[in-house]
Amino acid sequence: MKRTQKGITFIGWLVLLIPVAIVGYAAIRLTPVYLNYMKVAKALDRIAEENAGEQQLNVGSVRNALDRQFDIDAINYPPTSAIAVRKEGVNWVLVADYEDMIPMFAGISLVVKFDKRAVVP
Repeated sequence: MKRTQKGITFIGWLVLLIPVAIVGYAAIRLTPVYLNYMKVAKALDRIAEENAGEQQLNVGSVRNALDRQFDIDAINYPPTSAIAVRKEGVNWVLVADYEDMIPMFAGISLVVKFDKRAVVP
């Protein structure tokens, strides 16, 4: 009777599982970065919503509101000084344009670029 091999070998398992493990590790490393970005985006939207229609708005008051919101949400990165606050026409615009680098292993890193704009009418 002829015997044939059935199933997958140990080397076959390694070939299959190593890429899955690398992608899983990258997802674990990226999750806190994206959660932080969601907090930054929510803070900018909240500031834009709270200050909508306010007549006496200036860069200082927007920066103070930004500092308070970042303290409340415990956002450490990016610093509030990296958030651009400028007036475009009659609207104030808050821009969080930053990159975050996540070290993986052996000199390999992932770089994620974020760009969030919030308009205060």
